[in-house]
Amino acid sequence: MSLQRIVYIILVINLLLLKTAFAQTTSAKNYHAWWQNFYPSSNQKNPKAKQLSLIKVKGNRFINADGDTILFRGVSIADPDKIEKEGHWNKQLFEQVKNIGTMLIRIPVHPVAWRERTPVNYLVLLDSAASWCTDLGLYIDIDWHSIGNLEMELFQDLMYNTSKKETYEFWQTISKHFAGNNTIAFYELFNEPTTYRGQLGVVSWKDWKEINENIIGLIRSYDNETIPLVAGFDWAYDLTPLREEPINAENIAYVTHPYPNKRSQPWEPKWEEDFGFAAQRYPVIATEIGFTVQKNDPADGVENYGERITKYLESNGISWLAWVYDPEWWPQMIGSWNYDLTPSGEFFKKAMQKKPQ
Repeated sequence: MSLQRIVYIILVINLLLLKTAFAQTTSAKNYHAWWQNFYPSSNQKNPKAKQLSLIKVKGNRFINADGDTILFRGVSIADPDKIEKEGHWNKQLFEQVKNIGTMLIRIPVHPVAWRERTPVNYLVLLDSAASWCTDLGLYIDIDWHSIGNLEMELFQDLMYNTSKKETYEFWQTISKHFAGNNTIAFYELFNEPTTYRGQLGVVSWKDWKEINENIIGLIRSYDNETIPLVAGFDWAYDLTPLREEPINAENIAYVTHPYPNKRSQPWEPKWEEDFGFAAQRYPVIATEIGFTVQKNDPADGVENYGERITKYLESNGISWLAWVYDPEWWPQMIGSWNYDLTPSGEFFKKAMQKKPQ
């Protein structure tokens, strides 16, 4: 065999060895290193975490670190995933919200958005919100925004589909991540429980009570300070079961969503019967109120519902948040991303800027 032939064979062998090594390296990069998968880490080293005063429960009131009673007025924004995809997730949004008089911002996290963006990447959005709100002196309510029957895992629309396991894991992640951060004042455990006239199955108050107590216990294994918010039935409107079976936990508050369509007029006696009574013993937040202005009677929504609901809530020491500071989701508080207020947006701006009575 000639020397030239030998050199050629050696070169071929070396090329084959290099190709094999490259293939092995490439293969190594493509496999799933499952042993490197971890839950998102905590955020306890945030230098801004203690900048705002810690909000606590005392009797049926919210108080700050000085013991002053706080009645929150604020707004809900849309889901951060939606806002970011539309190009408006920035500090300017929070500055605009602050300018209309907001003290507390509700941030709804939809299960579908949490899954699709992934918890790690969604926390980046929430961290930005926490940082901006701390700078602006605003508190945050993180809301697990599902609608339906968590006991039977049946929900109103696809965007709300979740499970008990996912709900528990969400609050495990959130409470671990934001423990010790005073800006996050509230954890709203589930947006709107409903069976929708039986179309979403059945659930007893006993079952719903147990689910919430389980979530609260889980949260408190990480975070003893942030206040859990528990919603009643009928799309988070009805708190009458509290007369007999309140949630077995301290330092919590309750949620109501008293929209004008929930009961026929006169509203005030119904409000008192359905949720107002609870504010005599527990802190209550109306985390959603809102209305549209009728073209044939522009004053109807403002004077008939807007004035009456805010007056009723505040006279009973109930904090409130207007739904929704977004130009698309109904009922809109802004007409566009130029932040031009709709008539209901103008009403809530005035209501937030009134001197508390």
